[in-house]
Amino acid sequence: MILRMRIFLIIPIITLLFSSCSTEEPISGEPNIIYILADDLGYGDVSSFNPASKIISPNIDMIASGGMMFKDAHSGSSTGTGSRYGILTGRYSWRTDLEEEDKNNPGKPLVDENRLTVASMLKEKGYSTACIGKWQLGLGWVTDQENGDIDFSRELTAGPGTSGFDYSYIVPGSLNIPPYVYIENHKVTAEPDRTSSDNSEYGGWKEGLTGADFKHEEVLPHLTEKAVEWINGNAKEDEPFFLYFAPTAPHAPVLPSEEFEGVSSTNPYGDFVVMLDHMVGQITAALEENKASENTIIIFTSDNGYAPGPGIKELSTLGHSPGFVYRGHKSDIFEGGHRVPFIIRWPDVIKPGRTGVVPVSLNDLIATMADITGYKLSDDAAEDSYSLLPVIKEETVKYERESIVHHSERGHFAIRKGSWKLIASAGTEAPGLQTEEETGETELPEPRLYDLESDPREEDNVAEDNPDIVDDLKELLLEYIQKGRSTPRTEQ
Repeated sequence: MILRMRIFLIIPIITLLFSSCSTEEPISGEPNIIYILADDLGYGDVSSFNPASKIISPNIDMIASGGMMFKDAHSGSSTGTGSRYGILTGRYSWRTDLEEEDKNNPGKPLVDENRLTVASMLKEKGYSTACIGKWQLGLGWVTDQENGDIDFSRELTAGPGTSGFDYSYIVPGSLNIPPYVYIENHKVTAEPDRTSSDNSEYGGWKEGLTGADFKHEEVLPHLTEKAVEWINGNAKEDEPFFLYFAPTAPHAPVLPSEEFEGVSSTNPYGDFVVMLDHMVGQITAALEENKASENTIIIFTSDNGYAPGPGIKELSTLGHSPGFVYRGHKSDIFEGGHRVPFIIRWPDVIKPGRTGVVPVSLNDLIATMADITGYKLSDDAAEDSYSLLPVIKEETVKYERESIVHHSERGHFAIRKGSWKLIASAGTEAPGLQTEEETGETELPEPRLYDLESDPREEDNVAEDNPDIVDDLKELLLEYIQKGRSTPRTEQ
């Protein structure tokens, strides 16, 4: 899907009145850090975020009860590639030359190898770093010069290893898009020996080359085993560790293992979410077994909202809403596309059972880790990242993010400031994914202004009644785009 900036704005630039910076000294030694990034998990799919959920997620809920839940957290994009880029770099993906959401195929990797990532930053601070799971940020495949096909015998020229990770064990991208292979440290573990496909309702993957050791049904538990194995090998070492663990669930194909079939009392999608929750429990159990829980920061979140895929409509008849009360889903500019469950557990610092209500972005993670470890960010890094440390330390008034830019699969922009959200483009957000009934309108106007405090469903467009707010938000959005950053420091 081609991403195009659709901004119907001709407005002057104003000056930013806020700032963001990192401390130069770590606040609490050198904690281990684990990111767990679910794939297409809806805000309402986590029972601690959705009291009416028909799907129960005890292991994720345990992280939430022992840490801090953020009720107003947003991915940097409403699709996976852009969101993952922002999580690693602290920069909005629409600032790159991203042209296609699918980065599995040969082509330039999205993360420039000279760009600071959270992994390269923590590596500088003495951390062992690992990436296990779904990558989806482009790989430097080597191709045959005669026919252009991927040469699976050759080592990749880019990937996690050029983005700061010491070790990696990944799948290239979504499990419904070929090639289907495991890649360990930039080398395919087993070359394709067949093509595979599945046209079933819940399976559903495109025909493509498949590695000799690759079975779609085994990917989620296999990646979890690799993550646990890596934790076991690093938890007792002298240096701290950083693990970026990106499970492939509940993104289609929906493939719960036999032992999870029927456990959710909903449908296979619900069973797959329960299976994901179980895998999260395997990670926390590994920390407990290695006596590393107390000094480990666990971040749990999703790359974007739920996808309207297999089993989703059936869930609504069972009384379950993957998007909770929010309109839209993955790919949308509406809240359901980018509002995500977000939890931070850090026993050494965060009191159990806390809830954060200020609007935050997953792009903030790199600045937060810089603050925690005492790393000073340069002007050309983390251009859209603000440290969450003041919120974690219960000093919310010092959290310096003033607004968040949202971005949809089709290149539509929105900006959020306080309770106000301005969608600065017209038209439906995800054609082919939303029905007229789901959008509530056949043609959506430009601009659209919503007060999320009184209208979380984004049903009452109040743009005509608030022209000054519309103009102010348009000015701020254009400034962020033109300056190359939404944080202070040198224009990029």
